Amino acid sequence: MVQKYQSPVRVYKHPFELVMAAYERRFPTCHLIPMFVASDVVDEENSEDGSTQKIERRCALDVDAPRLLKRIAGVDYVYFSQKNTLNRKERTLHIESHNETFSNRVIIHETCCYSVHPENEDWTCFEQTASLDIKSFFGFESTVEKIAMKQYASSIKKGKEIIEFYLKELEDEGITQVPRWTPSSLPLPLPRPTRLDTSPPVLPELAVTPAVSIPLPTDAKDSSSQDTKQDNSALQADSLTDILAGTPEDKLDADYIKRYLGDLTPLQESCLIRLRKWLQETHKGKIPKDEHILRFLRARDFNMDKAREILCQSLTWRKQHQVDYLLETWTSPQVLQDYYTGGWHHHDRDGRPLYILRLGQMDTKGLVRALGEESLLRHVLSINEEGLRRCEENTKVFGRPISCWTCLVDLEGLNMRHLWRPGVKALLRIIEVVEANYPETLGRLLILRAPRVFPVLWTLVSPFIDENTRKKFLIYAGNDYQGPGGLVDYIDKEIIPDFLGGECMCEVPEGGLVPKSMYRTAEELENEDVRLWTETIYQSASVFKGAPHEVLIEIIDASSVITWDFDMCKGDVVFNIYHSKRAPQPPRKEALGAHGITSPGGNNVQLIDKSWTLGQDYSMVESPLTCKEGESVQGSHITRWPGFYILQWKFYNMAACSATNLPRVDDVLATLQVSSHKCKVMYYTEVLGSEDFRTACCDVQSLGSMTSLESSHSGFSQLSAATTSSSQSQSSSMISR
Repeated sequence: MVQKYQSPVRVYKHPFELVMAAYERRFPTCHLIPMFVASDVVDEENSEDGSTQKIERRCALDVDAPRLLKRIAGVDYVYFSQKNTLNRKERTLHIESHNETFSNRVIIHETCCYSVHPENEDWTCFEQTASLDIKSFFGFESTVEKIAMKQYASSIKKGKEIIEFYLKELEDEGITQVPRWTPSSLPLPLPRPTRLDTSPPVLPELAVTPAVSIPLPTDAKDSSSQDTKQDNSALQADSLTDILAGTPEDKLDADYIKRYLGDLTPLQESCLIRLRKWLQETHKGKIPKDEHILRFLRARDFNMDKAREILCQSLTWRKQHQVDYLLETWTSPQVLQDYYTGGWHHHDRDGRPLYILRLGQMDTKGLVRALGEESLLRHVLSINEEGLRRCEENTKVFGRPISCWTCLVDLEGLNMRHLWRPGVKALLRIIEVVEANYPETLGRLLILRAPRVFPVLWTLVSPFIDENTRKKFLIYAGNDYQGPGGLVDYIDKEIIPDFLGGECMCEVPEGGLVPKSMYRTAEELENEDVRLWTETIYQSASVFKGAPHEVLIEIIDASSVITWDFDMCKGDVVFNIYHSKRAPQPPRKEALGAHGITSPGGNNVQLIDKSWTLGQDYSMVESPLTCKEGESVQGSHITRWPGFYILQWKFYNMAACSATNLPRVDDVLATLQVSSHKCKVMYYTEVLGSEDFRTACCDVQSLGSMTSLESSHSGFSQLSAATTSSSQSQSSSMISR
């Protein structure tokens, strides 16, 4: 498997030329990088006007690897080839490096770029990407990969410190500014490094570390001394609202990450940046905030594939149930306001929002009987959404990243009536949904005054709680919370609620029994639950290998506009649009029933008759579009003729993706049992009059946008709104993705 690294943008608040002068001091060797043994210039090329300089170096690295591994490899040094292109006119330095040692077994490739800050010409930006691909290494592939990535991460972290060391050294020598290149400038000579001793090649993958730790500079020193310019007033402040608008794509700044997201290792930063970039490419403007992406990565120990899977499922869930608008649209029923014993109460010692739940005083049976399971779930989701909002506010107030909250649960009064089966079922359902969609949002859970019945409840609930979440639980029996190591270690004494022996008045409702007159019948509760979770404009469908899902749209007036918005929840499909003058006949239920099924998955519809011929009975009006798992697709088609249009999602199969002779359900019954042959799509379609299209287009594209989670800003530029497609109103255009 190829290991990849993508750095955030690192900003030096120094001019480009001065940074280049600092880089030069790293050659031919650098005492700050002990493994960097030597370097030798093997080729150099300068343009006539001195604006461009190309240098190729050969670098030797003494990698910190186990002696046994070095003996097996039969090498002492790792050799790298590095090509630098310095453009003094454009003020950029591009670096490419790759390993020479064992290049047939291990492939290490790295690119770096130094450039001028887009909004402050006196600052310099640095970015780098790298990849490690170990094809074979004497059976030690896994060991070598771990060593390489560990050293690589270590060298990346130290890289900025090294440049800042030489910048300080220049300052101490009185060099605070280097003149910029002008057409009259002459190329300045480079100091020649000593020649390398020819040593046998070494462990290349360990070179992964050096590859990134040696972004080599090339520019001439200049000893002219001037005072450093002051930071532009528009870009003052260390709060990383050092936003670099105008870059071609959204990028994360290293200072922004530290200020708003916390201290991350280089590889963790890389995972965040790569996942965020993937979301930008597949979900366009509909991506969650960086803090939210980071929660899913932490929940899966920064495993990119696993984090992406659960994040995409959560984004689809949010979109389907309009969770982004929950705080604006959800109004708690009066019974919840009176009898739900929970509420927000200041913050803990770490600045985390504090939520207090007096579970022992809550009539769970009464609330479930009066409201139903889904209303309680909606209320809990609104609490979680409010928690996300409060974390953002506290991050600004306290000046440090706050991504989770503390929950204090008072169990005084908990007894066997709380173990009522429907109530426990509702609790488990809530835990399941919250765990799936709000990972790493609980910083600490303080359980106070746990009674004897608590172990029974804990036995029922704990298997449904993630192991990492369980580690955050602190449980106190009786009055133990009042002693050393108790509540005062986590909450300031001044805000401890009065009912826990403190002096602060807490507005959390005291609860009590819900009057039975407020209970609703089972039928009423069922109808309410169905209403709450079917209030969505989206439909779900299954797509099987050999059994596409099709939607029929009848068009009366030509020049109408068919719009769509769909998400690929599972698998890859090909999206097609067809036109027919005659209406297709829906499949008969008895025909499907003869094969022992009503339809695959219960939500698969096929309309194009098997006997129809493409080009005669129906025609394709758009080029097929391949849609990958996790993608969010919006688009439109301006109809040219009245008649019947069929939107089709077909299983993506490269060997059989032609539009003709589509196999039907009865041809593929045997394959339907194979889960890998099933895709799932969530979609919404609407037909608009051409005169209404311009206005409605924006609304269609914003459907389900991540309003509450949408990135407010990244380190470089504000996240653009959902992509608009002006060309859609002019011609039949397939999709903007």
